[in-house]
Formats: sequence, structure tokens, C-alpha cells
Amino acid sequence: MNTLIYMVKAALYLAGFYLVFFIFLANDTKYGRNRAFIILSVISSFILPLITVNIKEQSSIFYLGKTLSEVIVTANGNRNLHFFASGNNPGNSFILIKIYLTGVIVFSLKLFIDIINLFLLIIKNKINKNRIIYFNGFNTSGFSAMGYIFINRCLGVAEAEEIIRHEQNHLESNHFMDIFFIEVVMIFQWFNPIIYLFNRSLRAIHEYQADQGCLKSGMTVISYQNLLLNNVFRSKKISISNSFSNPSLIKKRMIMMSKEPSGNFSSLKLLVVIPVIILFLSAISACEKSLIADKITNEITLPEKTVTQSMEINQAPVFNKPQIKEVVPPPPPPPPVPGQGRTTSEKKVAENIQNKASTLNAEVPGQIFVVVEEMPTYPGGDKALMEFINSNIKYPEEAKNKLIQGRVILRFAVMASGKVGNVSVLKSVDPSLDEEATRVIEALPEWKPGRQGGKPVNVWYSVPVTFQLK
Repeated sequence: MNTLIYMVKAALYLAGFYLVFFIFLANDTKYGRNRAFIILSVISSFILPLITVNIKEQSSIFYLGKTLSEVIVTANGNRNLHFFASGNNPGNSFILIKIYLTGVIVFSLKLFIDIINLFLLIIKNKINKNRIIYFNGFNTSGFSAMGYIFINRCLGVAEAEEIIRHEQNHLESNHFMDIFFIEVVMIFQWFNPIIYLFNRSLRAIHEYQADQGCLKSGMTVISYQNLLLNNVFRSKKISISNSFSNPSLIKKRMIMMSKEPSGNFSSLKLLVVIPVIILFLSAISACEKSLIADKITNEITLPEKTVTQSMEINQAPVFNKPQIKEVVPPPPPPPPVPGQGRTTSEKKVAENIQNKASTLNAEVPGQIFVVVEEMPTYPGGDKALMEFINSNIKYPEEAKNKLIQGRVILRFAVMASGKVGNVSVLKSVDPSLDEEATRVIEALPEWKPGRQGGKPVNVWYSVPVTFQLK
């Protein structure tokens, strides 16, 4: 799933860069600069997602661990689970990954087939060491790829010479490498419409550069435009090649070759990309902090002799101050009166007290993590967890009689032993509601503990429980 998130972030950067290109650069005649901008934009879009800007912000209550789905309890006994903040559904993630990988495979095969077709065309029609390949059967006047110029045998000699000159400009500028690069990127960004716009714009710039080279060689604009019009109904067949007769670009090419050259100061428009990068870095980093749990690095250190202690947070107005309950180890049992032995029941009570004290000491955490490498697992998964809470919680009669309702938010820790501990109320409504929600959380069975660095650790969780009279 991390790969998908990375690709989505890359897609957002691509969208930002293309917006700059389309608004400020697309109509300029600085073709070399525009070509470099597109290539560097695509490369940068895969580098920038690896960079995260540290953004200072108030701590959010939802940073106190994984937030479970909301439980809604009604006075008439009906219960419901409201999935507003549950973790990623593994099933949905797996489906998304399958769809993405299917697209990658399909586009990889498409590129592979195009390359094979080019090789077969070269092998079948190549004569000696000639870099010009004559062919039959394709609905195109000519194109260039892989260091070769491909010309249709149906063309006249004069027309073929002009197209060869045009395609030679493509070869000298290494345009095929650009196209191959963008086609590879399209394999991984096949879901992103912006990459197709970049592909089209890059091919257009290639044609503008090749047209410019032909006009500089002495060919008049009128005769060259007539040559383009003669080939307007022909289209390319191999997607990784430059094609002289790409009909979708004919009109734009004729406009650009007649346009006045852009001035040197037009390149100052590139400075616009700086605030765009800063904006996207900040926005993506902010979303990452608030939405992606694996980017949270906060951890809570507790004193050795404290069993339950809350992390100090900057409170949002809607939340009450966390209620902190300090658990004090029970006093040792009174010494036996000399000469009197303990009964069996007294011995059992003493053993229970001693065992509970040992358990409390064992549960004292050194650190409680917000997110770890391997999160705790409830037996049966999240669905079974929520079903346990939902089926065991009851609407207190006292709260019903007093017409009390509201939303209680609890925090608890899944300890390194797998037991649930450190249960506290983050948002209180009424003692009766708070106690009922706390009772159910404390009754949760043991989990498979979370792990950090291969060792079991303590991990924070939070759960909202809404009590509704109707």
C-alpha cells in the first residue's frame, strides 16, 4: 500500500508541474527549455514524494493511537458500528494493489510489443548499414525511432527527402530517448491522466524542434506547411516513435512555426514553479501527518512507578481534559497473628493480592508507542473486536432515567503482554456512561501484542462510544 501512496503523491506533483507548464510555458517558442522542463518535472515528481517537511502543529487527540470504529449504543438496545476512522481494510488494499499491478503489466506488455515490432521492422527491411528503413503497410509517411528513419515506399522522391530531413532532426536531438523515458513512466502512472498530457506535450515539442530545424535549413514556411497538409490524414502506428504525419498536431505545428520567437525574459516564468513546489511539499506533508499513521513518530515515556499516565496534549475545544486514574499497588496483607494459621480462603486471598501486585509491576510500561512496525492484532481481527464491544456494552439505566446521552472517547493501551491496560477517559459525558464504556474496554481479551524492532511493545488505541436515547 505504501507504493500506491507514493505513486499518488507523485501524481499530485505531476499535476502541479503540468499546471505551470500549461499556463506559463506551453505557447512559448523556447522549445529546448520546455523540453527540459517536462523531463525534469517528471523526474522531480518521483523524488519530491520522498521528502517530508516538518510542520509544527498542535497535537491532535487522534495522534494518541489508532482510532477504532465508533460504537453507537441506543437506549432501546439497538447498536451500530459507524466506520468513520477505522484503519485500512486489508481486503480493499489488496484489491487496489491488484488493479494497479494489472495496469502495470498491461502497459509493460504494450511497450514490449512496440519495441518488438520496431526490431522486426528493422530486421525485415534493413539494407546493409543504412539508417533509413523503407517499409510498406503502415498508414504513416514516416517516423524515427531507435536511431533509424522509417520511410513509406509509397512516397515520391522529393517528399521522402523532406520527411527524411525532418526525421533526421529528431535523431540528432535524441528525441527517442525522451519518448522511451515517458513511456516507462506511463507504465507506473497509467492511472494518472496528467502523464498522458505530458506525453502529448513532449511529442509536440519534439515536432516543433524538428520543424524549426527544417525551416532553418532553407525550406520556406509555405512549402513546408503544404507538405504537412499532404500528410494530414495519415497517422502513426507505433507509439514509441516520432511521426511526421501525426494529424492531431498539424494545426498547432503550423501555428507555432509562424509565431514570433519568445524573448529571453520569458524564462523568468520558471520561477513560478518554486512556490508550487513549496505549496505541494507543505500540503502533502500536512496530510501525511494527519492521515497516514506510519508517519507518526511520537512516543510516550512514562515514569517507572506509574501504571496509568496520560500524554500531555494541546486540547481542542471540543474535548475535555483527559481523566487520569493512578493505580496504586495494593497494601501488603497484614502479618498473621502468632500462633494462628491461615485458613484456605485467607491463603487464596493473599495469593490473589500478591499475583495482582506482580501483574501490575510487570505491566508498568517504559514506553507506549502511537504506531509501531507491527501493530497489535485482536483475535479474529478488527471486525471481531468491534463486535465484542458492541455486543457487551449496555446503556446504563441511570443515564436513561436522567435522559443523558453523548459521546465518550476512551484511550487504552495494548500492553507488551497482550493485555489491555491504561484505560482512561479522554472525553467525558457522565460518570455512568464513562464507567460502562470503561468496563467493556477493560474486559477485552488478550491481543497479539505489537512489535517494534522485533520486540513486543505497548501501543496506544482510542475508541469513541456514542450513547443515544433515540
